[in-house]
Amino acid sequence: MVASGALTLEEAYKAVDLDTITLLLGVMIVVASLRLSGFFAVANAWVMAHARRPLILLGAVVATSGIFSAFLVNDAICLVLAPLVLELTLALGRRPVPYLLAVAMASTLAGNFTVLGSIANLIVVQKAGESGVVIGFWDYFRVGAPLTIITLAIGTLWLWL
Repeated sequence: MVASGALTLEEAYKAVDLDTITLLLGVMIVVASLRLSGFFAVANAWVMAHARRPLILLGAVVATSGIFSAFLVNDAICLVLAPLVLELTLALGRRPVPYLLAVAMASTLAGNFTVLGSIANLIVVQKAGESGVVIGFWDYFRVGAPLTIITLAIGTLWLWL
């Protein structure tokens, strides 16, 4: 934007939201710590032991990715789960593409469950607060959860088909 002349360098610096960047960094540190501790590997092993059929495996991938993405920023979950799902599907002799698409779809959609699931959600809530409208965690959840469940069900059905 600076190079095109749309913003001055000073305006570009003012446009950077350090609160959001700090929160994203914190969540990435939490996700990295969970990965290093083996938490995601344990979850992967549990899914491998219990989800032998393709539809059950697809549902497990969607549920796992979705639950984690609702509370740990969807971008980080995609980065962590993609290699694990690839390993899991290859070990089970399944084609990995539908399951990798499930990770991307579920993490993106389930990020709308809560304020914490997506940086965009955080920005919306922050900007609403700046204009005097307070959107609490549970207020956001009450609106986001039903819509997210419906879109996850439709997305999972689409991937299954």
